[in-house]
Amino acid sequence: MSASAEEAAEFRAAFRTFLRWVETQTDERGNEVVALVRTHLGPERLARSVVSKELPGYEHVNLQVALDHWAAQPGREVHVHGVTVPPHWSGLTLQQLLTGEGLPPVRLCAPSLIDLPSGPGGQTLACLVTAVLLLEDQRGRYVLMIRGPEPHEPPLLDVEVAGLPVSDAQAVQSELTALRSTLSVYRGQVLELGGDDRGGLRLLFADLPHTGRDEVVLPEAVLQRIERHTVGVAAHRTALLAAGQHLKRGLLLYGPPGTGKTHTTRYVVGQMSGCTRLLLSGRFLHLIGAINELARELQPAVAVLEDVDLVAEDRGFGPGSSPVLFDLLDAMDGAAADADLLFILTTNRADLLEPALAARPGRVDIAVEIGIPDADARRRLLELYSKGVPLELSAQEAERVIERTEGTTASFIKELLRRAVLEALEEASPFRTVSGAHVAPALDELLDSTQRVTRALLGVGDADALSPRVLGRTAGGHGGLEGVDIELGQPFG
Repeated sequence: MSASAEEAAEFRAAFRTFLRWVETQTDERGNEVVALVRTHLGPERLARSVVSKELPGYEHVNLQVALDHWAAQPGREVHVHGVTVPPHWSGLTLQQLLTGEGLPPVRLCAPSLIDLPSGPGGQTLACLVTAVLLLEDQRGRYVLMIRGPEPHEPPLLDVEVAGLPVSDAQAVQSELTALRSTLSVYRGQVLELGGDDRGGLRLLFADLPHTGRDEVVLPEAVLQRIERHTVGVAAHRTALLAAGQHLKRGLLLYGPPGTGKTHTTRYVVGQMSGCTRLLLSGRFLHLIGAINELARELQPAVAVLEDVDLVAEDRGFGPGSSPVLFDLLDAMDGAAADADLLFILTTNRADLLEPALAARPGRVDIAVEIGIPDADARRRLLELYSKGVPLELSAQEAERVIERTEGTTASFIKELLRRAVLEALEEASPFRTVSGAHVAPALDELLDSTQRVTRALLGVGDADALSPRVLGRTAGGHGGLEGVDIELGQPFG
């Protein structure tokens, strides 16, 4: 650092110290916030300890719901006052207001509020940020202070109680904790979980599209096995507990990309309407500890952990630490056996998970393969994805599509219909129908040797592994669905 830069840094530090000194010269007896708190409590209650509780940022909205309910109870009088703090100060505490020591020139103001999500469909609730609540009830007079998260600091809330014996102050905190849990805006909702830019947990209310049973294209035996382990257990909760059986269970859905694992999961999530449903994707699985705690708090709950293979070899946060997947499995095991928790894990790479599952037995009770769709499944997928599309294929043309898509995935079929619609639009916009003349070139393009990466993105393996009839296309490229079989652009046979 140059001499001029060092002098500038020293000046800034000295000036900041000077500002703090000027501010602390304010006679605390003349500070309106201190005067308000001291007058409300009186000399005897000022000497009592402050009892504090720290909450994660995502509980801010639940704290406000709890406070609103708690403050409205009969026999309790509440006066709310906002407090302003200079921007270069942080960490104001209720103890400072009681003693006046190290106090910035805080001032009374209208309570500052922040609008936070409180339910699906854009519902919000105005929540106190920094406020002092003067209270009086059967316990006498006391003060509660809320201090919301500071900018550029971990997203934490502080709730402090002063003016009461310690046991009474703890009782106040316990009452608010119980109300936060009982009245939680997250209970029974579908929530997408992730991290924020300050290292905290972020919860978003999800609006998942309805997925009917007829839209889940799986063999009936496979779908019934999944339902029995998820919806079935929830339906027989009381009877299972009476028989001494545990409710906590783990389901692993595995198979190639694009075969419908996420789609199946959405169907199950939609069926578990009486549960809190927590959705977490692979890149946020390191937050599993906080999510596991949240699931236990809001049970009955379903925790969906997608793409767990992404953390199968991630070794946590330092040398020698266990893979994040081990932490995830251990967190699953941390809940009591009678906890009504369902963990649904999905993976494209079951081989990466096997060592971890073997080392941590009992976390996953059942594994179900969601495989490449057979001919009947592809037929059903074609019908499913063509809903709303004026698709006109003869029986022969439809069967030709089913034959040529052997070895492909649900995602492939869906993309095929999208491209066929584009073909029809290029021919005439607006179009009236999508015919075999539009499906054929779309399928030709997807099966072309130049589309190897595209097929991989749709969950289809190496084109060399596809049967010759799959790669068959019209000799002219864009005719009907009948034609000469060719492999990777070369004549077959």
